[in-house]
Order: sequence, then structure tokens, then C-alpha cells
Amino acid sequence: MSLGEEQFEFAALENVVIDDAFWAPRMRVNREITIPLQYDRMKATGRIDGFDLNWTPGEGQRRHQYHDSDVAKWVEAVSCSLMTHPDPKLDALLNEVVDLIAGAQLPDGYLNTYYSVMEPENRWTNLYDGHELYQAGHLIEAAVAHFRATGKTSLLDVARRYADYIDRVFGPEPGKKRGYCGHPEIELALVKLYRATGSDRYLKLSKYFVDERGRQPYYYDAEAIARGQDPSGQRAKSNSYEYMQARIPIREQREIAGHAVMAMYLYSAVSDLVREFGDEGLSSACHHVWNNLTSKRLYVHGGVGSTRSNEGFTTDYDLPNETAYAETCAAIGLVFWAHRMLQNDCDSRYSDVMERALYNGFLSSYSLDGTRFFYENRLASLGNHHRQEWFWCACCPPNYARLMASLGQYVYSCRGTEAAIHLYVQGSVRLDMSGRGVTLRQKTKYPWEGTVRVSVETEKPLVFGLRLRIPGWAREAMLSVSGKQVDIEERLRKGYVRIEREWSAGDTVEIDLPMPVERVRAHPDVRADFGRVGLQRGPLVYCLEEIDNPAPPHRIILPENSKISAQFESGLLDGVVVIEGDALAADDAGWNEGLYIAQERALKPCKIKAIPYYAWDNRQPGQMIVWLTVGG
Repeated sequence: MSLGEEQFEFAALENVVIDDAFWAPRMRVNREITIPLQYDRMKATGRIDGFDLNWTPGEGQRRHQYHDSDVAKWVEAVSCSLMTHPDPKLDALLNEVVDLIAGAQLPDGYLNTYYSVMEPENRWTNLYDGHELYQAGHLIEAAVAHFRATGKTSLLDVARRYADYIDRVFGPEPGKKRGYCGHPEIELALVKLYRATGSDRYLKLSKYFVDERGRQPYYYDAEAIARGQDPSGQRAKSNSYEYMQARIPIREQREIAGHAVMAMYLYSAVSDLVREFGDEGLSSACHHVWNNLTSKRLYVHGGVGSTRSNEGFTTDYDLPNETAYAETCAAIGLVFWAHRMLQNDCDSRYSDVMERALYNGFLSSYSLDGTRFFYENRLASLGNHHRQEWFWCACCPPNYARLMASLGQYVYSCRGTEAAIHLYVQGSVRLDMSGRGVTLRQKTKYPWEGTVRVSVETEKPLVFGLRLRIPGWAREAMLSVSGKQVDIEERLRKGYVRIEREWSAGDTVEIDLPMPVERVRAHPDVRADFGRVGLQRGPLVYCLEEIDNPAPPHRIILPENSKISAQFESGLLDGVVVIEGDALAADDAGWNEGLYIAQERALKPCKIKAIPYYAWDNRQPGQMIVWLTVGG
């Protein structure tokens, strides 16, 4: 396949309606509770007022180098929310914050509250971990979203002045700094700015930052020496810059490595550049790294990043459960990357991963009431891991808010006279099919039930192709068009069944995706999960919480052939399908306060109940486990 052959455009957020019983209530909680609450917490911690620049270092709340980006992500979340749900009060609050941000911009275009007040003399002297460009990237993303939502250029003008200034500072030309940010982010933001403005200087600057990354001699060495420091210390700390994906140039990279969030943002940008430039070298690297991640380093719940030590990756198949890092921002970044890969090549290997991350590793990160958040999304807990109200480094909560507010843009794509449905979510989308308007409506109770009915609305009959994803977990899918059965295998391409015909108003497609409970097994080299199984139903991964079961979850053994079944409980955790079954529980009879014995363990028959992983830690504290011991 040549680059560009399968390129799609995701549907504009303002053209998508989500009105189902699963995501719509969560989006409402995000709008009405989470976004206002996050504003209050950022106000209380000085993040908002920091933009007035009238504060003294050391007074009040401590400043963090990331604080500006928390506010920028909140601005993006509000902007996305306003695209689908106008709210005059929220819009007025947004205007106040935008005015504050604009007021913090210096005459030359620079905008960073930490360095402007605390270290003005150190601007651009520590790209290794000062993260000024990272902050700029989130500001640019916020400005583009604000412009799309409101049509106002107030923040977009600020972002353009800042980006123009950055373009004057960085690049391969004589007199410019040949640096790049330790924390990738600005690269993908600049592509968004290019697409919003049409100015290719931003696209070229993004490509410069990607191309320069990992080249030797290392820029980080040079800037450390310029600061009067020995670069060997930061080299050792970052494993020769592998931590920020800068040990070797991007085109030579074949494995996912380093900090997980940095990696997700970087490869999202690389995917964007592949699309814009048709760059075979970047495309090859992106696919190699994607394959390494998804075949050897991806958690079952769509989480990425195995360890706290580098907030990222270790070695192949190293996927511990109780100490899993799986940062919320990394799962969000994986959604970003998968979505971009999907637009470049409509292949279910990307949308399957996107769905897994959304329904599990992302959705688990906030409490059902929208007020508390996980930074780390572990797969086992002794009962001491809980969501928090806020964090000093609070990158995850506003990141959650902006993805939840923009969920609609991940459901559909189109190009010319072809449309694709990637996620099954009740609602609708308005698409432009080569100048002709088409509306697609989904009716479904997904993810609890696998029946999806898609109806077509068009003023006049129109020939176009419709692609519908057959999820990798759906073993025996069935599909019909206006009541006539369709052979899926004959039309299946890259995990999507494609139907091209003349569509008229009232035509329907019905797809049935059976959702039996499945026992999932990890690769035998995943040491933490050898001899264990996970439970999955449809796109949802399940877990056992102590509150629902007769013994601590680590003592429960699930026999290979024991009966398990699923049923919906409307009164539990806002309504969930639970999995129940026969199992065995080990007790401590016979140990007599000893630590080891030679006799067989005592096992008692018991009933178990598993809930969707995303919903754990919303009741009383207790142990939790995803991977169950097999035996009995």
C-alpha cells in the first residue's frame, strides 16, 4: 500500500451527537462536575492566577514547571465541550481565563509563567527537563480548540505569536538553537496549528523537531556544558536519552522505550507527519514501534508503562500488576496515537487498541462521580491504591477532561464517498460525501449488548461505501443490510466489513457482535500472568474486588471449566454487566500461625463476582485483582 491510499479524516466533533446510556452520562458528568471542579482546584492552587505574573517566588502555592499546561488542557476541555453543548456561563469563564493567558504573553511572544517570573534568565537553557516547549504545545492545542469552538482568534493569535517566536529561536539555520524538547508535545501541536491556519512554517518546525531528535552530538550534552554542568549525570539518569526517545534518530527506532507519555505524544506527531509528507522512513519506524508495543509491552486494559522508575517501559513482556504504572496520560496518549494511525490506514488493529484503552485504561482513571482521579492504573491492589482529588503534578485530570469532551471525534471517519464507523456508540453523525449530506444514526446498548443498528438518512439516493469495524474480540459476528444477510468474510478488509451500494433514506445496517464471557491468557513470557486468566466481555476487561467476593481476590482460584455467566445489575455502579461463576477459595486452615506447610492447601467452593475494571475503587476500600489463578 502506498502512503495516502487509505487516508481518512475524522468527523468534526460538532457534527457528532452521542446520546447513549453509557458515554453520554459520563460526558454530562464531565461537563457539569469535573470541568468546573478542576477550575476550582486550579484556582485554589494558583495555576489560574499565575498568569497575571504578579506573584513573588516562594509566596503561596509552590509553582511547578507543568502548571501552565494544566490550565491549557482545561481550556481545551471546555472548548471541546462547548462545540457540542453550548453553555453561556462556561463560555464566560473560558473568556476570563483566555484573557489572563493572553495578558501573560511577553512582547517578544514568549509565554511561560514559571520562567517569566522565577527564572527569566534561564529561558531555553534546559530543554532536557525544563519543558518550555511542552508547555507551549499544550497552549497551541488549546488555542486551536478554542478557535474551532468559538470562532474567536483571541487565543489563536497568542499561540501564533508564540509559535512564530519559537520558529525564530529553533531550527537548523545559522544562529538558531538546534534543540528539541525533552518532553515531546509541541510536535503534534504544531501540526494542529498548521491545519488551523494553513501556514506551513508550523508544519516545517514540527518536522524539524522530529528530525533533530536523537542526532549526535546530543544537544542535551551541549546545553549542559553551557550551563557549567557535566552531562554524564543526565545521561545516566535517562539511559543515554532513551528516556525521552532521543538516544537515536526517530527513523532508526524499532522498539518502544523510555517515558510512556512522551513516547505516545511523539509517535502521534510522527503519524501526523507521515500523513502530511508521505515520509516512508517515519512510517516504517512508526509501524515497527507500534508492533513492538502492541505485541510485547501493552497491558490488557490498554495501559502503557510498566514501572514508576522511569514512568515508562522496561523490557519485552515485563508487565507487573501490583506495581504497574500505566499512567492515565499514557493511555490517553495511546488513544491519540491509535486514532492517528487509524486515519492513515483504516485497519482494526488500531481501532481495537483505541477501544481497549478507552473502555478500560482511560475510563478507570476517574471516579463515577467525576471528582477523583487515578494517576496510575494498576491491575492489582492490596486495598491501598485510591483515586485522589488532585495532584501537585496534575497532568492527568485535565487530560481526562479534554479527551472525554472530545470523544465524538473518535467514532467516525470519512473520505470522498466513503464513511467508516470505528466505535459503536448510540448517536449520530453528519457527513459530507463529496458535497452531499449524509446522516448516520446508531442505535445500540453497547458495550452491554452487541447489537448495533445503523440507519442512513440522505435527501437523494447516493452511492457510497460504508465500513464497519468487526472487533477482534467478536468471534461470530453477523451483519445484514435492510434485512438481507451479508457474508462478512467476503467483504472483510483489515478488520472492517465494507459495503458499497446506492443508499436511500431508510436503509439500515444491523450488526450483531456476540459477547460471551471469555477467559483471556497472556503470552507465556509475561511472568506476572503465567498460570492466570483474565475475564473479558466485549470490549471490557473485568476484575474482582474484595467487597463482592468471599475471600481476598488473590486467594481465589478459577477452575478451567467452571461455569461463568453474565448479567446486568442496574443498581450497581451506575448499572453494569457483572460476571458471576463457580470458583474455589483457599483458606488458612492448617497453617497454625506457620508460614509454610507441606500438606495440600484447603480449597472451598465459592461463588465469585467480577465487575468491569473501569468501575473499581468506587465503593469501600479493599483488594482488587485482574488476573486470576487457574487451578483446582
